[in-house]
Amino acid sequence: MNLEEYKGVYIFAEQVDGKVSNIAYELIGEAKNLAEALKTDVTAVLIGSGVKGEAEKLGAYGADRVILVDDPELKDYRTEPYTHALAEVINKYKPEIVLIGATPIGRDLGPSTSARVATGLTADCTKLEIGDFPLTVPAGKEDTQKHNQLLMTRPAFGGNTIATIACPNNRPQMATVRPGVMQKRAKEDGRKFELVEFNPGFTPNKRYVEILEVVKKISDTVDIMNAKILVSGGRGVGSAENFKILDELAEVLGGEVSCSRAVVDAGWKPQALQVGQTGKTVRPQLYFAIGISGAIQHLAGMEDSDLIIAINKDEDAPIFDVADIGIVGDLNQIVPALTKQIANYLATKKQ
Repeated sequence: MNLEEYKGVYIFAEQVDGKVSNIAYELIGEAKNLAEALKTDVTAVLIGSGVKGEAEKLGAYGADRVILVDDPELKDYRTEPYTHALAEVINKYKPEIVLIGATPIGRDLGPSTSARVATGLTADCTKLEIGDFPLTVPAGKEDTQKHNQLLMTRPAFGGNTIATIACPNNRPQMATVRPGVMQKRAKEDGRKFELVEFNPGFTPNKRYVEILEVVKKISDTVDIMNAKILVSGGRGVGSAENFKILDELAEVLGGEVSCSRAVVDAGWKPQALQVGQTGKTVRPQLYFAIGISGAIQHLAGMEDSDLIIAINKDEDAPIFDVADIGIVGDLNQIVPALTKQIANYLATKKQ
């Protein structure tokens, strides 16, 4: 393999029901950062049926080029035709880096595609950067270190450690990236980009699954990644029943309730509401950390919030190191009092 043949940063622009998902725009934003370090450009690969109209949005968010693979066989996501499409794009255009969202679709497509093109894949990444690998080398062996490598960082062993992984001997360097971790860039309507239409041809075989029916599930659990205000509780809340006072605060603020991993492990809240390395990464305008000690695994999922208010009885809790406002005391007294004060203030404003 001639590594020098591989150029550019590519992202898989996931779409569902003909609409590009937000993760695609997040990936473009991070791809721009990587491309700037490598002095190259960003290409979005859009796969589907009747999705040409979505290409302009990808360009507006920063893609320099959009490769469109549009075919009736790609109407709904299926492993084989999508893997074939993305693998053929990689074989033809030879990207140096390929990023895929760590969504249910991406977690299926990433491994199948990396196996098809015979390269490695680092899954569920929370940080990407261009650097040297190995990270450190013994004195006298500096010539063994490779430069301009994609360093892919992800939580390991249940979030108890962080691993930085590279793929120095194969191309492309592939990673799936956790949704909500990377930031999309500002949309620039009318931005110029190159549109390339590519169709490798699709011949159904025994690996093609036939979709008989699509049943859409309506979830009663909110997506905390979209919330502007989050009231998050930890082990210090004490019990599942005691989350009622957090529910009341969230209701008054027009926000949503989230939690730490300890709460999920205790069975008090579903995993869909978990913030942190093994949960979701959030960036709300206002984040309440109530009864949360502030383990590094939790901080990684919320430290970029605009305003962080921490309530904890332990004045030495690490959460206060990242909090903009810290309140030391009994949450069972503070939270109801705060809820009452806010409710009274909002009622006064309406008069």
